Amino acid sequence: MAMLDLDALARAPLNRQPFDFAVVPGFLRPDAAAVVERDFPAITTPGSFPPSTLSYGPAFGALIDELRGPELARTMGQKLDLPLQSLPTMLTVRGHTGAHDGRIHYDRRGKVVTALLYLNRDWREKAGWLRMLRSRDDLEDYAAEVPPEMGTLLLFRCTDNAWHGHKPFVGQRRAIQLNWVSSRLMCWFEQGRHWQAAMTKPVKLFFTGKRAA
Repeated sequence: MAMLDLDALARAPLNRQPFDFAVVPGFLRPDAAAVVERDFPAITTPGSFPPSTLSYGPAFGALIDELRGPELARTMGQKLDLPLQSLPTMLTVRGHTGAHDGRIHYDRRGKVVTALLYLNRDWREKAGWLRMLRSRDDLEDYAAEVPPEMGTLLLFRCTDNAWHGHKPFVGQRRAIQLNWVSSRLMCWFEQGRHWQAAMTKPVKLFFTGKRAA
């Protein structure tokens, strides 16, 4: 049975200002949320981790496969009028955010679309809500604010004005980030960068004797 509600994605309105984005609450079906939460990898530090560096249960693995599948690429491509089925993808997982996460930025060139699936049950903090911004230097000038609640999908076209960020939050904040990218070279570069960071983080913690924020 499908974990993702593609019909909800198809129905979600596409916002054009200040850039193309859509928010889909309940994109992860409620009956899938509990098993995905159970099988989520044990991540205790900030950072983005390729699935190949993590241990997780079968339900989480099935979710990753579905996110990478052609049906999602087709539906999201129709939403954004982009040929996503012909583009390579890369996927990373986050379990925690640190004090320096959430600073205003746009996703680097080479990324075509970013999709964020949030996996946090009963999110009550006001910090950590991702804001779709109208400018590069004002976190309060936002067109929309997205809570990182269980099953909520945020997608946006990666353009030079797609500024986004959130107020600092230190602690558990689970999300899967899926990107469609312009070339396999870009995919290999980004995945290699995240893989290297994931592999070196325990070494840094061992030598400093400190835990990550």
